[in-house]
Amino acid sequence: MNKEPLNKAQWNQRLKPYALPNRRKSSIQIINSVLPYLAIWVIDGILLTSALPLWIKILGAVTLSVFGGLFMVRIFILFHDCTHLSFFHSKRACSFWGHLFGILTFTPYRTWQHEHNMHHGSVGDLDRRGMGDVWTLTVEEYASRSKFGRLVYRLYRNPIVLFVIAPVVLFAILNRVPARKETSREEWVSSTITNIGLLATFLITWAVFGWQMYFAIQLPILFVAATAGVWLFFVQHQFEDVYWAHHEQWDIVKAALEGSTYFKLPIVLEWFTGHIGYHHVHHLNARIPNYNLKKCFGEVEGLEPMNTIQFFGSFKLALLELYDEVNGKMIGFGELRRRRKGSIV
Repeated sequence: MNKEPLNKAQWNQRLKPYALPNRRKSSIQIINSVLPYLAIWVIDGILLTSALPLWIKILGAVTLSVFGGLFMVRIFILFHDCTHLSFFHSKRACSFWGHLFGILTFTPYRTWQHEHNMHHGSVGDLDRRGMGDVWTLTVEEYASRSKFGRLVYRLYRNPIVLFVIAPVVLFAILNRVPARKETSREEWVSSTITNIGLLATFLITWAVFGWQMYFAIQLPILFVAATAGVWLFFVQHQFEDVYWAHHEQWDIVKAALEGSTYFKLPIVLEWFTGHIGYHHVHHLNARIPNYNLKKCFGEVEGLEPMNTIQFFGSFKLALLELYDEVNGKMIGFGELRRRRKGSIV
């Protein structure tokens, strides 16, 4: 006999023991994430200003940029936990460290907190798309657009634009000023703090290594981190059997369990990404700190993943661009063309 599915309150009760910050674990994560990141910055600066052969500089800088980017992703996970108030018990501590992590990851704390909470409250809801989501049209919406409108959407969903160009533009430029008309004073203050912190970082690097070195060090690291971060977010909610429903039928538990993936990563990448691959667990209860997600997944009944995505298998998801409401699946532009040729659509 099938058990009745748990509602949101019941899931929160079941997951409550894991939704407790641990100051010692959080402090260790700050040390093993921020210090290596800063060390990479210093080593990169020394390397690029040294008299070593050019090929050694290039090889070393590329290697350091990859690891710097991975550590920036990890710092962003700590930032993410702070926005959910799951990293420390104290809201003040979460705000302090969240702003510091936000400077290191080019992200304003309050603005991102607001938009990401909106995402958690509306993911999978076809009538509330657009806040903190990857822009997704249904097949019917795409077909009803003008040629120009379809071209804009195709450009946006192009993998080169979505995963190579857009991430750097988002973090380096768009994050500098809140875009929403109803932005609160608190968000403006938070953005100003972040921008002042970034300016201070630039000035310190200029004083130590020269202004050119700031861009030579920061841009490659930011490119790696931004691309990896956007890809992580994409994979978590853009897959073939994803859950979408109109608001009247939308269910927040189904959106978590059926609309979020378990992104199964190699253990090293699992560490760098703060176990965010257990994304269905995170969406069931966002107050669970990153260091408790894997344990929760392994110990709580009912968290068996409905949508497991393997690392190498994830790359084909970039070719899913439209949501087919009739069949309840994500499809690609290629599939839409085949349907039209066969008069299926």
